[in-house]
Amino acid sequence: MIPVIICGGFGTKLWPVSREHRPKHFIKLLGDKSLFQLNYEALLTRFKAREIYVSTNQNQVDFVEKQAPDIPKENYIVEPEMRNQGPATGLIAAFLYKKGLADEPFMIIQVDDLREPTEKFIAMMDECDKLTRVDSRYITGGIKPKFPVMGVDYLIKGEQVNSSSIGVYKVKEFVWRGSKEQTEELLKNPDILIHANHTCMTPNNMLLLFKKYKPDWYEPLANYINGKDLNIEYLKMPPGPLEDITQKVYESGESLVIELPFEWHDFGTFEAIDEYLRSRNLYNVGENIVDVDGESNFIRLDDPNKIVALVGVDNLVVIDTGDVLLITNKKASGKVGEVLKEVKKRKLSLT
Repeated sequence: MIPVIICGGFGTKLWPVSREHRPKHFIKLLGDKSLFQLNYEALLTRFKAREIYVSTNQNQVDFVEKQAPDIPKENYIVEPEMRNQGPATGLIAAFLYKKGLADEPFMIIQVDDLREPTEKFIAMMDECDKLTRVDSRYITGGIKPKFPVMGVDYLIKGEQVNSSSIGVYKVKEFVWRGSKEQTEELLKNPDILIHANHTCMTPNNMLLLFKKYKPDWYEPLANYINGKDLNIEYLKMPPGPLEDITQKVYESGESLVIELPFEWHDFGTFEAIDEYLRSRNLYNVGENIVDVDGESNFIRLDDPNKIVALVGVDNLVVIDTGDVLLITNKKASGKVGEVLKEVKKRKLSLT
């Protein structure tokens, strides 16, 4: 198995803590280590540094070098330009294929998530490795929902295809994210899973899917494999999500879903970070924060000496980075990216 940590964007929903020059996965969101470091250390319990690959872009190479100096530079898969996860996944497959690893299973590890406990995460990878060597179908991940989760897609699992306690199933149906009412109705199905990307396949089989379903992505990748300049070929690939391929794969029966046997934490919003920290008693309010008659407020300051006072308010997120003050209701924290768009539209000065 080849683990590939993928890190490209910077997490616009966590602005202003996360910026283009300091992406969320390289900053300390949950304690003394970044999400990148936590994922890297989890992989080191099973793999050597030289066996781990990183998919990133040129702007983030320096962060990788500083936080994982033992990963060889030849294991960096560097996008010439960000073009979304479809082209990025294709480049991973083409890079490994070109390196002589065409039939070695690889798994993409999203860097802005955590998987706990690590032992179950590694056991899942081993199960995927074993299956991918004898089955050419695309494998993704799924999690049994405990309550309606909005803003995510769902899978309906079908027949189990392995005999392990870590179940792998045929994908019966892919369901795009919908309204709250639609999601609540979905959860009545005992076979429903949250779609939790953990792409696993061999480079050769992945490229065959690209060739079949997205030839405008495949042809530049084939040219790169055959020796043409990546900086030229990659820009020929139109930006797009991997779902441009996987949606067709799900419909055609060429896919499997592994029911993830661990807790999966996606840190896409300040609300998600707050929930994680509080559940582990890791959220500590400093002496400089005064909260009177308020409940469940989340405050993060770059300046530990600044005094912040809240009176009679609940469920707020207060972020102060010195040059930006963000205040939002927790439930609305998923819309922070829209604020950033407006800031850019107005050409407000940011460092």
